[in-house]
Amino acid sequence: MIDWVRSHQRSAIICGATLLVPLLVYLNLLFSAWDLRAGYVGEIERVAPRIARLQGVKQVEARLRESSGRVQQQMARLVYPASSERASVAASMQTDVRQLMTDAGLNVSNSQVLPVREEERFDYIAVKLTVAGDMESLDRALDELAGFAPLVIVEGLDIWPTRQRRSKGEPEVQEATVSIRLLSLRSVI
Repeated sequence: MIDWVRSHQRSAIICGATLLVPLLVYLNLLFSAWDLRAGYVGEIERVAPRIARLQGVKQVEARLRESSGRVQQQMARLVYPASSERASVAASMQTDVRQLMTDAGLNVSNSQVLPVREEERFDYIAVKLTVAGDMESLDRALDELAGFAPLVIVEGLDIWPTRQRRSKGEPEVQEATVSIRLLSLRSVI
């Protein structure tokens, strides 16, 4: 056989190339398939944590829905709904807070709805009031604001004493004038 290869070199090269080309094509296909499989395995390994998270969420879906419902209820108690118009919410808040201050024994001399600040999920609706009265009335008003629904936040509070004249023998009543900025939230979603 070696003698034949030496005497017919050209024919031997053609026969060798004919055998080598299919072998190379086969090896190319084999390595391509192996590389494709490795890519799929990598993709599966990359997606596996996501699938595990989704399966975990699926297991606690009922608890998540229950928790979401409680959050929605609590949010409904704390903020004005998105279905209410800004202007009506501001006017309602102003009226309610004025009435609360008056019921607590304070004299409301000024109230003003401030411009609405728009944030991502909430509109910040603010009201500024100027009230005067004794400290007990102010304390009652602030206590009632703490229980007000939807939630009203005291954003700023400036207090200065009210000058007063008193006669001898009269008990001293500490009165003050208060400028208070109140804030409430309106849901945008």
